[in-house]
Amino acid sequence: MRTSIDALHEMRNLLKCAHISRAVCGFVVLSAICLIAPCQTPNPDQSPSAPPAPDQATSAPATAAEATASPSTRGDAPSVSVKNSVLSQGAFTVQTVGGEIKEDQLKLLLVGKTMYLRAGYQENNLEFDEHGRLQGHSPQGSFTLSQIQINKVKLSKRKLELEGDRYALHFLGAAPYEDPTAATDRVKITPKKKSVRIYFVREEVEKPKKKDKSENKKQKHHAKNEDTETAGNQPSSAGSDISDSASPSTPGDHQSDKKGTAAASETQASQLLLSALDTVFSVGIDERMIATMPEFWKLYYQAAAEKTDYKPADPGVLRQSVVDQKARLISALDPPSNEFAQANGVAGIALYHAVIGSDGKVEAVVAGRPIGFGLDESADQTIRKATFQPAMKDGKPVPVTLDVVVSFRIYSKRTSQQAATDTGQKPESPALPGPYTVQSETAQASSAVH
Repeated sequence: MRTSIDALHEMRNLLKCAHISRAVCGFVVLSAICLIAPCQTPNPDQSPSAPPAPDQATSAPATAAEATASPSTRGDAPSVSVKNSVLSQGAFTVQTVGGEIKEDQLKLLLVGKTMYLRAGYQENNLEFDEHGRLQGHSPQGSFTLSQIQINKVKLSKRKLELEGDRYALHFLGAAPYEDPTAATDRVKITPKKKSVRIYFVREEVEKPKKKDKSENKKQKHHAKNEDTETAGNQPSSAGSDISDSASPSTPGDHQSDKKGTAAASETQASQLLLSALDTVFSVGIDERMIATMPEFWKLYYQAAAEKTDYKPADPGVLRQSVVDQKARLISALDPPSNEFAQANGVAGIALYHAVIGSDGKVEAVVAGRPIGFGLDESADQTIRKATFQPAMKDGKPVPVTLDVVVSFRIYSKRTSQQAATDTGQKPESPALPGPYTVQSETAQASSAVH
């Protein structure tokens, strides 16, 4: 009996040893495979379905990194659109250098160019803020006296200075349908040894100071080290809490970053300067400029755009040819001239279209064949004050359009002095024409006596 029991115990021990031996053998075999695998060379006859080689597997991430990297990181040439961006506002286009406008570029853009002052400012010394708003006061007059030819440009960090001459627009008697823009002449009206000076205030660009940032970082690092030493053997989590609570107590970085974000960049400052130029100047007579003109000129340029003569929008306004009795002028027309026209010998005949109401009053005046030099605005005011006999049709007064011819003369000093003596007034120098500026009743009354 014992012999059989002992035999069973021996067999069980042998089985345990055999199981351990199999496990050890398996571990030894696996270890040998792991050591041998790196030493194997790739098979040149590897099938297409085999996994990619290690160099092929790592090439994809490198390509993705290059795709997201900046041009400087990849070693490529910087993009022209970033370094030399082109800015445009209205008729003004400039290729900047790093978003910044240079003086040479403004010279190419402005020097030798003739532009209109949109608001018709008559002063020869004008200053505008960075948005193109006038600083101070200036009388406003006809756009025909508001051409400026830029001769000099000076650019500094805080100001743009322009110097040039003022020109007057002289119409040569063309009707709207005959392209009046081609039948014009420019006459310099700036006195000798004088010039027009126009200033624009520039928006300053506040660049963040690198020195301040580095000092803030040093202060943060020094404060962190002191907090760590003070903490002693406290747990690491407590140290992190101290460092986190200490960060809000140094607002220097936050304030400087906020200030830098609020400040304009070079590109924004350059764009704002172009916007100011476009606000003040018009390269040609564009729609924006026409929109600010009196109705007298709006209807004229509307007819010019349509290449036709003026026609009233109201179908009830008749033509002189279809009425029984034509409307006629029963008072004299002698519109005042101005010093620019007198100094340059501008005189002649101009034609205007007037709408005469059934009551004989003038309802509208439109330029037909203008003369320019600010004289057309004088004719408009004079025609509106004139007295007319209304047209008649079927025994009733009716509104009609009437062509009014106005003559402008050159007045000598002797003639002006004699006229002033006859009226018992002191001779006065001609005032600047200001059709867009509200004039007092006294000024209007005095301008009618010439």
